[in-house]
Amino acid sequence: GYCRVRGKGKGKGKGKPAVIVEPHKVHPGIFVSRGKEDTLCTLNLVPGIAVYGEKRIAADAVEEGGEKKEYRAWNPYRSKLAAAVVGGIDNCQVAPGKKVLYLGAASGTTVSHVSDIVGPTGTVYAVEFSHRSGRDLVEMSKRRPNIVPIVNDARNPKAYRMLVGMCDCIFMDVAQPDQARILAINAKQFLKADGWFMISIKAPCIDSTQEPAAVFAAEVEKMKAELLKPKEQITLEPFERDHAVVVGVYRPSKKKTA
Repeated sequence: GYCRVRGKGKGKGKGKPAVIVEPHKVHPGIFVSRGKEDTLCTLNLVPGIAVYGEKRIAADAVEEGGEKKEYRAWNPYRSKLAAAVVGGIDNCQVAPGKKVLYLGAASGTTVSHVSDIVGPTGTVYAVEFSHRSGRDLVEMSKRRPNIVPIVNDARNPKAYRMLVGMCDCIFMDVAQPDQARILAINAKQFLKADGWFMISIKAPCIDSTQEPAAVFAAEVEKMKAELLKPKEQITLEPFERDHAVVVGVYRPSKKKTA
């Protein structure tokens, strides 16, 4: 199903062609607004409110119920996860109803979209070390009951173990030299076996003397040693330089092949 959309333009909208918002072909919970240019968007969990000045797209639902829906534009230049989706990643495990541990939440720009995607039945445990960013994160989560803001150091998961349940997926955007280790200790504490991880790697943060491709390969080896089994890797060009997102499975169960 799709929705016809009226733009938020200044005019009365007469003669303005309707924009179509349709579900993403691969990833549940993510939408694409088809217009002059296609725009990635998420269904706003809190209609009427933008989180960081992003464009809101109001839609008349065509299907039954006829409720109005509102989507928020999701800019891949401002979000590594959006960049990975636009870049054509196959496995996006941030999906409706999932429990997601988000490490490196910053002030919550991407977290707000993850909150939209997992929806009312999902949860986002959002960890951010910086108190300044953490304030914005806490403020934003007041309106979004599916976000649990945690202003703490991702290097010390025991400090927030009382707040976080077992998770389906970890998304990590920490940009620290030891981020593979930080991912591993959080996975050990919170990620279920056969759970997924998505990690954004900024090559210069880990080793600025090496070629990015060599840095990514070395990080993947570190993950494998911690039972984090990479399934795919994608660079984030043109949205980010020298970045890659690696997606994989934690402690994959040995499935018997018939």
